[in-house]
Amino acid sequence: MNAFYGLLWILALVKWGDMKNWKKYYPTILFYALGDFLYLYLLSDFYPMWKYVPQGLDKYFGLTSTHITLAAILIKYPATILIYLSKFPDRNKIKQFLYVIGWVLIYFINELIDVKLNQFTYFNGWNLYWSTMFTIVMFLILRIHHTRPLLAWFFSFLFIFLLWQVFDVPSKVFR
Repeated sequence: MNAFYGLLWILALVKWGDMKNWKKYYPTILFYALGDFLYLYLLSDFYPMWKYVPQGLDKYFGLTSTHITLAAILIKYPATILIYLSKFPDRNKIKQFLYVIGWVLIYFINELIDVKLNQFTYFNGWNLYWSTMFTIVMFLILRIHHTRPLLAWFFSFLFIFLLWQVFDVPSKVFR
């Protein structure tokens, strides 16, 4: 299934992504990837919110949740940024709102399928509701990062602090 997802993201990137201007979006790709790397390092082993559950060929080849996450970081995230930011509507707030909601729905449906197929599981109070809220904030912050990176970092730290408090993340994650 994850190979299928990877192929879909690559095809979407080729069709809609602004690959020739990738340097323009590169800082936001790194910003997005860093967020998941921090999650992997700090939380995934000691206090996970979610994990992929390898099925089928993923399981057969011995892939782990970390392998699948890394594949998303390398394929899905750059494709998302190169499409999302390059097609982001200018000035029309209603179109911008609908555009962000459209992307949230894409990610929501992807996660819902994974949950229904038992390829994704939640821990420590995280659930599809929290994932959806996180995705809304994430897409807003990704857009802000593209135009005002320091402001995006501020909002990110604020949001992480809020989540840290809500989910009572223990200090043991800092090893």
